[in-house]
Amino acid sequence: MIQGCSQTNENIENTGFGYTLSVIGGKHKIIILFWLFEKKVLRYNELKRYIGKISFKSLTNALKELESNEIIIRKEYPQVPPKVEYSLSKKGETLIPILECICDWGEINR
Repeated sequence: MIQGCSQTNENIENTGFGYTLSVIGGKHKIIILFWLFEKKVLRYNELKRYIGKISFKSLTNALKELESNEIIIRKEYPQVPPKVEYSLSKKGETLIPILECICDWGEINR
């Protein structure tokens, strides 16, 4: 059994594993986290360029979900044209060891 994820009712949503999946699950969230870790601060269009094939709506939704879970910080500057920057929060930075483990596993098993 995976440490910290044992349960008796077999409802994975109520475990730490389920919570983590709800926060970083989805097609693009881990990629967003990777690029924010690598580049530290990115604007919306920069993120879109780095990710590649992603619709504006999908990127916007993923960023809103990550922000609502306090994984990323959205900083808006009051200027014209509007300027918005994204970065990892302290909570988001705690996910970096998980991303490193995923990377290590991929390097070993590809």
